[in-house]
Amino acid sequence: MALTTRRRALTTLGAALAGPLALPGAQALAAQRKHGPRPLWRAHAHNDYEHPRPLFDALGHRFGSVEADIYLVGDQLLVAHDPVELDPARTLESLYLDPLAARVKANHGSVYRGCRRPLQLLIDIKTEGSATYLELDRHLQRYQHLFTTCAHGRVHPGPVTAVISGDRAARTPMEAQTVRRAFYDGRLTDLGGAAPASFIPLISDNWTLNFSWLGDGPFPDAERQRLRGIIRAAHAHGQQVRFWATPDTAGPPRDALWTELLAAGVDYLNTDDLTGLEAFLDAHPTP
Repeated sequence: MALTTRRRALTTLGAALAGPLALPGAQALAAQRKHGPRPLWRAHAHNDYEHPRPLFDALGHRFGSVEADIYLVGDQLLVAHDPVELDPARTLESLYLDPLAARVKANHGSVYRGCRRPLQLLIDIKTEGSATYLELDRHLQRYQHLFTTCAHGRVHPGPVTAVISGDRAARTPMEAQTVRRAFYDGRLTDLGGAAPASFIPLISDNWTLNFSWLGDGPFPDAERQRLRGIIRAAHAHGQQVRFWATPDTAGPPRDALWTELLAAGVDYLNTDDLTGLEAFLDAHPTP
């Protein structure tokens, strides 16, 4: 494929997965007056289910991505961080899928009223990946028109894009599907691989396993260049990037690291502090 044609195809795919960019100038102001403050698409609610109001607290802070850990128990998908916290009442449906479906219906087809860009629902599989994913897929099928789908390699955007993280064994049944209602969360080892962005739209990895800098003092230039190289490579392939295990205690080191991540073009900032990240992103607006 010619380079120009490849770039055009990646641009089209990125638009399908991420949705439209912020409107410029007067259009953006008019949209904000009509629909409220703009969503913070770079904000990712790590372990979202641990907040007092799972999903709703993140949406109240305008986050563009939320994360739920799931365990397969019988034919139920229970949401918890550790097995000792499992509660039959806290299912993926009750905490996420049903509320999202109701909100999308109320907002005439979108999570955030007047904005067609999908919310990212990162689903972290904690039990054996293959069996858990197959049960998850059965659950997702019950929510017609809610999820972005990929049919025979072509992406069809929906109000919510489900991305599957956690146990790596989920990859095998996902790759065997010709129609999927979910996408795969890759690792840095997947960067530059053969899998297309229509299968791996997101590259996530542990910050502390790849970088030594935690926000104190200057960012080592070699690490800054490595970070920016990762972002360039992912974006050239139509993929987005997220790091977990970044510092999350309020203070100058966290702000310094978040600032470097934004400058490098990282697509999602990972946090448990919804208020803190909302304030930071409002003070550092990006497209």
